[in-house]
Amino acid sequence: MESEEDQVKKARIVEARARNISHNVRCTECGSQSIEDSQADIAILLRKLIRDEIRAGKSDKEIYKKLEEDFGETVLYAPPFDIQTAAIWLSPFVVAGAAAGVWAYQRRRQKTNVYVMTLDLVRGVPLTVKEKQTILHLLTPPPAQRRWWWQQLFNRGT
Repeated sequence: MESEEDQVKKARIVEARARNISHNVRCTECGSQSIEDSQADIAILLRKLIRDEIRAGKSDKEIYKKLEEDFGETVLYAPPFDIQTAAIWLSPFVVAGAAAGVWAYQRRRQKTNVYVMTLDLVRGVPLTVKEKQTILHLLTPPPAQRRWWWQQLFNRGT
C-alpha cells in the first residue's frame, strides 16, 4: 500500500507533466493561446484529457501524437521537421546566406579599382605592388567630413 507521501509525489509529477504538455499545445478555439493559459471549454477538456492520459501511463510522445491525430498538426506549437515544413524552417538561413553573398560581392566590387585594371591592360604588363599602392593612394579621395547635427548646431563658427 502506498503512503500518503508517495501519492502526493505522484500527483505533483502528473501535474508537472500535464502543465508542460499543456504549454506546448495550442487552443483550437483561441488559436493564439496555449491550452494552459486559455479558459475556453475545449481547453479545459483537453487539459483533463492530458491528465487522464498521463494517469493511464502514456508517455509525452504518445499524448502529443494522439492530440496531433485528433486535431491536426496545427495544435502543436512546434510542428515536426519534415519535407512540408522544411522550407519554413530553412528560409531564414537561405535569406541570411543570400544577404551575406550580396554583402561580400559589394565589398569585393568596392576593392577592385577600375583605374588600376585599365593601366594593366594599357601597359600590357601588370603593375608592381608598389605602383598599385601609389596609384590607389593618388586616386582615392579623402573621406568626407561628417558632422553630426549637434556639432553643426554648436560649432557654427568653426
